[in-house]
Formats: sequence, C-alpha cells, structure tokens
Amino acid sequence: MAYESDGTATARVDWEAAAAGFDAEPDHGLRDPRVRQSWDRRLRSWLPQRASDVLDLGCGTGSLALLAAEQGHRVTGVDSSPAMLARARAKPAGGDVVFLTGDAAAPPVGERCFDVVLVRHVLWTLPGPGQVLRHWRGLLRPGGRLVLVEGVWGSVTPVGMSAGRLTDLLVPLGGRTRVETLSGDPSLWGKEVDDERYAVVARFPAGGRAACS
Repeated sequence: MAYESDGTATARVDWEAAAAGFDAEPDHGLRDPRVRQSWDRRLRSWLPQRASDVLDLGCGTGSLALLAAEQGHRVTGVDSSPAMLARARAKPAGGDVVFLTGDAAAPPVGERCFDVVLVRHVLWTLPGPGQVLRHWRGLLRPGGRLVLVEGVWGSVTPVGMSAGRLTDLLVPLGGRTRVETLSGDPSLWGKEVDDERYAVVARFPAGGRAACS
C-alpha cells in the first residue's frame, strides 16, 4: 500500500486475477437493466451529442466502451489485462469499438487524437497522477474533454482519490471543470452507497493546435 500526499491510500491491483468475477459487480457488468440504463443516461450527458472518437482507458471488460459505441461513438478501449479484454471482446458489439492491450497511463494509440478520454476507477491506481493527466490531455483534439469517474472507498484505510485532489490536479491543465456527485444515485451501483463517488468532466478550449494528430 502506498499513500498520496493527501493521505489517501493507493494500491497495485491484480486485474488478471480480478477478471473472472469482475462483471458480477452491478456497475461493472451492467447486467441489471436499471443499472445499465442509469450508466447510459450518464454517458449521454458526459459525452458529446455528435458521434465522436472516445478513448476508454482501463476499460476492463468493456461495458462502458460498448455502451458508448451503442450510442454512436467510435470507441477505442485499452486495458493492460488480457483476461479482461478477452471478456470484452466476447460481448456483442452494437457499434464501432476496438480493444487494445496496453497501459492506461501511456496507451498504445500512437499520435491519434480523440474527442474524449473516458476513465473510470483507474486514475487512483496509477503512480504520478498529475503527469498521467497531462499525457491524457495531450491525446485530445481542441475542444476535447476528460471524463473521469473516481471515488474514495472504505473508512478505516480508504483507497481512491477525492474529488478535491483530482480537481486540484486538473488546475494546471487549464480546462473548465465540473464535478458531479454520484454517491446519491443507487441506480448506478445497484445498491445504496455511503462513500465518495463522483465524476469530473474537464472541457478544454476549442482554439489552438493539438499535440496529437
């Protein structure tokens, strides 16, 4: 276990071992229609209304990537776990989606640009989150956005990243940031929750030139 400067614990997670039971969590597998509908509504509010290029980092078994593709977006999912991706590729795809094996912190997308970088419950596991966020920012076209779903779980030894810490890390990147509290919506999780769960949507100016192509 390691600790960030705000005292929040971080940890390395064995995602290969977690893959077999990953979709059993309601918000992972989206098997409950009510949970799936709730995530569908949230994604529609976070992603552009027009068809866009979306990069889903740490995509796991692909539930959000596939949901975004069904909404008409062109989605690239990246995960470091072959076992997770095997499950993602085995699911029916209702849109334009591809899955790549790679590191969420440095995804194997070359110099491609995206309209959205979507990341759920991954940033807290990565060392040097400020540097990682700068790299993700560099993958966006002008006018692009980061959609970051994070939280802090547990009361004795909490793990995760608080909304305050994440918004502080985003300040140097210069975007307009909005925090959306998710803890009060049990339909997202399949149960009532009392910990900190939230989404941050950071939008960046449309002017200027992208570092990617």
